[in-house]
Amino acid sequence: MKKSIIIYGIIAGAITASWFIISLAIYKGNEEKQFENGMWYGYASMLLAFSLIFVCIKNFRDKHNQGFISFGQAFKIGLFITLIASTIYVVSWLIDYYFFIPDFMEKYSAIMINKMKAEGASQAEISKKTIEMAEFNKMYQNPFFNALLTYAEIFPVGLIVTLISSLILKKNQ
Repeated sequence: MKKSIIIYGIIAGAITASWFIISLAIYKGNEEKQFENGMWYGYASMLLAFSLIFVCIKNFRDKHNQGFISFGQAFKIGLFITLIASTIYVVSWLIDYYFFIPDFMEKYSAIMINKMKAEGASQAEISKKTIEMAEFNKMYQNPFFNALLTYAEIFPVGLIVTLISSLILKKNQ
């Protein structure tokens, strides 16, 4: 079973990591469009990747456990797949961020401020947001904080899929 968890976790991680790398290439030069659509495509790729949790649990239950699996066993399988996939995603993001797009937060901040201006926000609101984004940018330079935020982006999605899959597929003797 460990082998299956590792394989499914690596595949799920590769799906999520490859999507954001592909999206960076697709939207190169049009960061506004990337930030606008990237979140939706990113979470869609996470759901696609984490659908492998369901497949792995079902495969284990039906082929290796005589058609039975407890909620706890199923949850553990999903949790480990989520940890592997999330770690691959986080490491990929950190490499991408620090080596290829170190100005990501500056671009993101500029787009957010320009969007506020276009929506008619007051100068006080814009100033407050500018200070907020500058502070966030400073914290984001810390690899630990950056990794923590990136885990917070993907890990809950995997946990939700794990919980739903475990509830659907549990079958006690």
